[in-house]
Amino acid sequence: MTSPCDPQHAPAGDAGAALMMIDSRLKAIYDEKTRTDAEQQALTDQFAASLGPGGVDDMLDGACTLIYMFMQWLRMAYEDHDKDVIECVVPNLVATMRMMPKSIRPEAIPTMAGLVIAAGTGLSPSLWRKQYGYWTDDEMNPLEATAFLLAEHINRITDDRDFATRLITAALSSVDEG
Repeated sequence: MTSPCDPQHAPAGDAGAALMMIDSRLKAIYDEKTRTDAEQQALTDQFAASLGPGGVDDMLDGACTLIYMFMQWLRMAYEDHDKDVIECVVPNLVATMRMMPKSIRPEAIPTMAGLVIAAGTGLSPSLWRKQYGYWTDDEMNPLEATAFLLAEHINRITDDRDFATRLITAALSSVDEG
């Protein structure tokens, strides 16, 4: 019996646009010569505004697709070392988010942890979240931060600043070719 939150029922959204935003954030963190946070936020806001309402929904689904893909990769990586992905990823993610009170309201942290747990157990984060209603404005930054933190976690454990981006780019390219 399949779950209503099974990824096969989930829209992939615009994972390319979501990846572009996450990659841009990663590069900003890794390269101290890049734009300031205010400049980066202005560009992000401008990009989101250019998408229109349907485009924003597609990018939200795309961010959830990234979270799912990152967690599946992390699950396999941790299982190769006889470790549990939830145990290894969620506490660090929650602790990091708690240190970001200007960007992430405390009440959004349980939802983001739930998204990651859903993805880590093979459920669609997007469909899991939709059970509880539509996304709130207060969840936009935490959603982006969740995808960013997972990508950064992957980059850190692989000791490769571009690994997470290449991982998704390769997956998206193989879908386009298939």
